[in-house]
Amino acid sequence: MKQQDPIDNKNKDSMQENMQETVEKAQEEVASGREPWYRVSRRVRFLIITYLVLFVAFAGLAWFVHVNPILPVDVFITQEFQENQNPFLHNLMAAVSYPGNQPILSIGLIILAALAFWLVRLRLEALFVIGLSAVSTPINILLKYVVSRPRPTANLVDVLQRASGQSFPSGHVMSYVAFWGLIFSLGLILFKRDRWWHYALLIIPAFFVVMVGPSRIYLGDHWASDVIGGYMFGGLLLGLALWLYMYLKNRGVMTPRFQKPEEHLLDPKPQSQRQQPQHAIDKHA
Repeated sequence: MKQQDPIDNKNKDSMQENMQETVEKAQEEVASGREPWYRVSRRVRFLIITYLVLFVAFAGLAWFVHVNPILPVDVFITQEFQENQNPFLHNLMAAVSYPGNQPILSIGLIILAALAFWLVRLRLEALFVIGLSAVSTPINILLKYVVSRPRPTANLVDVLQRASGQSFPSGHVMSYVAFWGLIFSLGLILFKRDRWWHYALLIIPAFFVVMVGPSRIYLGDHWASDVIGGYMFGGLLLGLALWLYMYLKNRGVMTPRFQKPEEHLLDPKPQSQRQQPQHAIDKHA
């Protein structure tokens, strides 16, 4: 029987130790940058209200474009977007939309983001990253079937990137809000923004969420009202996801308790408002 080389075993042990040390450092870095839970709660409530307000007009808009598939204002907006076409703008708009056109790339980004959250012990957050994206796609397909609005045609605007299927609401916008919007929301509500990667967690997702709408209009894949509908319904799903996230988080579901007691993220009150132990009160009496 062939015996394993002691040097190979030593190298494997060294690699495992280095990997474990890297993961532990990442966990400590994320933990030290976390916001207290009482601040997180306020931010989540604000975001939920904002996202739900965006949804108020969705039903009316969906009905309106179902009855009136071609809106003059949509044609005008697309023509204005496409008026000054140049290689840089075209490449930028195509690049923004590209991840949504490649299912393998989109799934890879979702898995990679979820894995990153999982490794730094944000495991509930990791499940939400996967779950919200998984829910958004079939809902978008169902909405498109119900509204049944045709896509822009070449006799009205320039179709620079042809897509199949129905038009309302934009699937790209909904999927970007589900993934990038959730990353942005978690970055906003969980972290203090005193490190460079805190800002990267906000700037990169915000860029994709903001730019995907104009890119779909510019490329002639969607009308402006399709994009607005995508933002509205995507915002609703994101708001509901954050509500459920808060509900589970407040009950400690999949929440590691490795923080110091005075900095525990599940404590809903700031340190100045916490009740002191009875023996501490008696001591000062």
